[in-house]
Amino acid sequence: MAVLSVLPRPTALVRPTSAAKQTAEERGAMREVLRVVRRDTDFLRSAAAPLRKAAADIFWLRFLEDPERAPRRPPPASASRATAAPPLLPSSYPSGLSCVDLMMADLKALKLYFSYWRESWKIWSIPLPEVYEPQMVADYFSCRPHVLAFRIIEIFSSFVFAAIKLRTSGRIKFRRHGSRKDEGYDIPKFYIGQLIKETLLNLGPTFIKVGQSLSTRPDIIGPEISEALSELHEKVPPFPRDVAMKIIETELGCPIDSIYSYISDEPIAAASFGQVYWGCTVDGAVVAIKVQRPNLLHSVVRDIYILRLGLALLRKVAKRKSDPSLYADELGKGFVGELDYTIEAANASKFLETHSRYSFMLVPKVFRQFTRKRVLTMEWVIGRSPSELLLLSRGLDDRPTQYSERRKLEANACLLDLVNKSVEATLVQLLETGLLHADPHPGNLRYTPEGRIGFLDFGLLCLMEKRHQFAMLSSIVHIVNGDWGALVYDLTEMDVVPAGTNLRRVTLDLEGALSEVSLNDGIPEIKFSKVLAKIWSVALKYHFRMPPYYTLVLRSVASLEGLAVAADQNFKTFQAAYPYVVRKLIYDNSAATRRILYSVVFNKSKELQWPKILLFLKLCSESDARKSRKDVNMPIMGESSRPSGYDLGAQEGVLEISNLILRLLSSKDGWKVFSPSCSFRRCSFLAAICW
Repeated sequence: MAVLSVLPRPTALVRPTSAAKQTAEERGAMREVLRVVRRDTDFLRSAAAPLRKAAADIFWLRFLEDPERAPRRPPPASASRATAAPPLLPSSYPSGLSCVDLMMADLKALKLYFSYWRESWKIWSIPLPEVYEPQMVADYFSCRPHVLAFRIIEIFSSFVFAAIKLRTSGRIKFRRHGSRKDEGYDIPKFYIGQLIKETLLNLGPTFIKVGQSLSTRPDIIGPEISEALSELHEKVPPFPRDVAMKIIETELGCPIDSIYSYISDEPIAAASFGQVYWGCTVDGAVVAIKVQRPNLLHSVVRDIYILRLGLALLRKVAKRKSDPSLYADELGKGFVGELDYTIEAANASKFLETHSRYSFMLVPKVFRQFTRKRVLTMEWVIGRSPSELLLLSRGLDDRPTQYSERRKLEANACLLDLVNKSVEATLVQLLETGLLHADPHPGNLRYTPEGRIGFLDFGLLCLMEKRHQFAMLSSIVHIVNGDWGALVYDLTEMDVVPAGTNLRRVTLDLEGALSEVSLNDGIPEIKFSKVLAKIWSVALKYHFRMPPYYTLVLRSVASLEGLAVAADQNFKTFQAAYPYVVRKLIYDNSAATRRILYSVVFNKSKELQWPKILLFLKLCSESDARKSRKDVNMPIMGESSRPSGYDLGAQEGVLEISNLILRLLSSKDGWKVFSPSCSFRRCSFLAAICW
C-alpha cells in the first residue's frame, strides 16, 4: 500500500488538461502559419528576382548602354576627356536683335540643345569598362551621380546604425567557446568585431574583401576583431543556385549536362566574389567549379571610385603633396583583375610551372576547356583547411568520440606541420622563385592527407625583382643579428624607405624600438607580429612606402604565425624561417648571397665572428638532418655501414659550411684573420672545423 500511495494518478499521465491541449494546438497552428509565410516569402523572392534585375538596370541606366561601344583598350587621358565632355549650352541672347535675327538665334539655340543631348546620350551609351582605368570610370559615373549618392548614404547609414547599436547595447550576448576563455581575451572588442563583420556583410563584396584583408592583420586591429573578421573568409552568404547554374550555361554556351555529370546542390564555400561547387565532369574527373557573383563589376568599381573620391578629398583637407587616391587605383586594378577567371586560370598554370619542383607544394590543375570569364573549373584538392585543423586540435568539431584526445593531438601536429611548410613555401616564393601568391589568407590553404600544402585562389600574383629578393633575404639576416643600420639599408633597397630620409635617425629609432628583444641561441625570442608592430611604428613616423610584395609577405607571415601560436604558444617565426635562410646563404653561389654571408661571418674590423659561425653550423646541421630524415623516398647509399647516431645530412651541412669558410678565408680580406692578433685557439678551432 505504501508503494501504491506514492505512485501518481494514471489520469495525470494519459489525460492532458484542456489548457495543455489548447497550447499544443496553438503551437501547431503557429508552426503551420510560419511554414506558409516562409513558403510565400521564398516564392515572392524568386518571383521578384527579374523585377530586381530590371529595377537595377533602370537605376544604373544600363538600358541605355550599347555593348558595341565598350572600350577595348584604355584611350589616352586627353582623348578620354575630349569625348567625355558634352558641348556647352547656349548662352543668353544679346540685346537689340531684330525679328529675323531673333528667329535665327532661336534656331541656333535649338541646334545647340540638340547637339548637347545627342552627345549626352552617347556618353550614357558607353558601358562600364571591363578594365579599371580611373579616367574612364570617372566618365562613367559622372553621368550617374545618383548611383554614387545613394551608395554613400547607404554606407554612412550602415556604419551609423552599427555605432548606435554598439552604444545602446547594454549587454553583450554571445556564446563562449573554449578559445575565448584565454586570459587577456577582450570580450567587448570581439563584440565590436562581430558588429563590423555584420556591417561589411551588408555592404557587399568590396567591403567583405577589405574585411578579409584586415582579418590577417591582428597586429593592427587586435586579435579579437581579427578573429571575428576571419569568418568572412568562408562564411559569406551564398547567392541562389539557379542563378549560378544560369551563369555557368551562359558562359560555357551549352547545357550543364553536356559538361558536368554532377554538381552539388549547395556551394561548398562562398567567398566575397564567388562561390565554389563540388562536381564531376562527364569524363569522371572530380572538380571544383567556381562561379562569380552576378553584377559584380559594377558594385566593385562603384565602391572603389567612392574610395578614390574620399581619398582625394582627404588630400585636399590634409594638404598633402602625395596623392593617396593612387592606393585606390591600385586596389581597383587588383579587384577588377580578380573578376576575370581566365586570368586566374593562367596565373594558376604559371604558379604550378614555377613551383613544380617543390614536392611539398600542391597546385591544382586547371580545366581550360571548362573555364570562362565568370566560371573556373579546377582539380578538386582533398584536404583540411587551417580553421578545421584548429577546431579539431581544440576539440570543437562537435563530433566527440572515444578517440577525441588522439584526434586532437594529430590535428595539432598537422596544424604545426602546415604552418612550418607554409613558412617554407612563403620563403621559397620570396627568396627563390620571386612569384608570390597575392591572397595568402588561411582560407586559401589546404593540408592534404599526404602532408602537402594545397594552394587555392590565384586571382592575383605578385612578381618580385631580384634586388628586392636579395634585400629581403639580407633583412632577415640583419634582424636576427641585430644590425639595425644594415636593416635600414635593406629597407631602402626594397623601396620602403623613401629617398631623402635621415637614415641615421631611422636607425636610432629602430634600435630603441627593438632593443628589448631577447635572444635564444642567437635568434630573437619574440613573435613576428610584435617585431612588425615595432617596425610599423617607425614606418608611420617616417612615412615609409609599402610596395605590394612587401605587404603581401607581411600579411602572409603574420597570419601563419597566428595559426601556429594557436597550436603552440612557444612557436617563433624567426626560429622556423632562419634555418632556411642559412641554407640559402650556404648553397647559393651568387655574388649577392656571398656579400650577405661575408657581412655575417666577418665584422667591420674584418675579424671572424665566432658566435655567428657556431650558430650557422648548428642551424645548418639541424635543418639538413631534419630534411634527410623526412626524405624517405631518397635512399642513402652506404647508410648501413655508418656508425650508430651518424647523420649524413648533418655531416654534409657541416662540410658545406666548412668549405664555405675556407673559400671566404681565401679572399683578400679573409687572410686578415691570421694576423698576429689571432689567437692559437681560434686557429685550432677553425682547423678542426675544416678537418
